[in-house]
Amino acid sequence: MTAGTLAGLIAKYVLDKRYIFRYAASHLREDALKFFAYSMTGVLTTILFWGTEIFFASFFNHSQAKYAGACLGLTVGYVMKYFLDKHLVFGRQS
Repeated sequence: MTAGTLAGLIAKYVLDKRYIFRYAASHLREDALKFFAYSMTGVLTTILFWGTEIFFASFFNHSQAKYAGACLGLTVGYVMKYFLDKHLVFGRQS
């Protein structure tokens, strides 16, 4: 599970960097720092996703509530991740 998560993270970073944000790092250190920042925005949005799912499961007394929370949390998380990456991670070409 860890290897798959890491492989997915690296693949998504490379694809987002190249095709979404059209960013080219000038050296390996810059790329490593960008990858770290990219990973941290992912951690933040994952916490938002899990928190929303857990909140819905706990607050609403319905068996499907956690799925509604997961859908909402995932949607908000992906939108938030895009804007965080756009402005904080890939905002400036060095």
